[in-house]
Amino acid sequence: MSVKPEPGSALFAGPFALATLSAPDGPAFPALVTADAQVIDLQVAFDNGRLTTRDLLDSWESALPGLRALADGGGPVRGPLAGFRVHAPVEPRQVFQSGANYRQHVIDLHVAHRAPGDDRPEEERRAEAAELMDRRAAQDLPYVFIGLPSALTGPYDDVVLPAWAEQPDWELELAAVIGRSAHRVSVAEAPGCIAGYTIANDLTDRATVFRRDMPQIGTDWLRSKNAPGFTPLGPWIVPAESVPHPGDLRVTLTLNGETMQDESTGDMLFDVARMVSYASQTARLLPGDLVLTGSPAGNGMHWGRLLRDGDVMEGSITGLGAQRTRCVAEAS
Repeated sequence: MSVKPEPGSALFAGPFALATLSAPDGPAFPALVTADAQVIDLQVAFDNGRLTTRDLLDSWESALPGLRALADGGGPVRGPLAGFRVHAPVEPRQVFQSGANYRQHVIDLHVAHRAPGDDRPEEERRAEAAELMDRRAAQDLPYVFIGLPSALTGPYDDVVLPAWAEQPDWELELAAVIGRSAHRVSVAEAPGCIAGYTIANDLTDRATVFRRDMPQIGTDWLRSKNAPGFTPLGPWIVPAESVPHPGDLRVTLTLNGETMQDESTGDMLFDVARMVSYASQTARLLPGDLVLTGSPAGNGMHWGRLLRDGDVMEGSITGLGAQRTRCVAEAS
């Protein structure tokens, strides 16, 4: 799907963003998209026919001045954005996902996922979840797990709902894109490792999150979150210098035009820098990797309305643009 900006609306914050685009029936290429929706082919601009968006992130510090110059009028324009298809902006080597990072979201899920035989009043279960969240924040215990790059898809591609997924749900999230190798970095150092930000919709089949057959093992993130196309990503990577306050962004998702999620990133228990730092204490984060930061309140389990064939999700985050995806039932 190509993109045509609404009159008077900004595609993203700042003078430019990175994207991965293709012309009709053409190969994908890394692109710089300007604020006035013009496309600069970065393979041409950098005289490298094999350049990818991840290559740029691999050398982010040295590439950034050249990207600024291109956006300032120094690059050959290939054409208006409306003539191109938008893909996921990067192919990461690793995807780190954050669970239980928005206070109200976790409280809602705690109530929705009532254990069999738990007949306590909702108010009591909400109070229990709130106490748990406050304790986690005080103990400084983020929760990070691993996703699969193969689950990523473009920001306007259809999302196929597998036949086995009984409770497919949405989770719009702010994603940090790593621009420098990071291992055991401090919270203060973490922002310097972030190249930019993008949007991820981390779809989840609620019915397969918990292993009821082996409760001691806990969650099954492989099956519940990693079906092909279960993570629409993009449309852009907006440089971190254009997003100075990632802790004060509005995350909004509508389903068939009805608002389901509408919350500030300020409701995070652990901010972006803390999540990046925490993941880096165990793993080595690589340029192009994604760190998803959790989803706010307003998921389908809360509303009692899960995804089904024909549903259209539209998600946006302040300064990062918007994605639009249609759900399609898996063919039998």
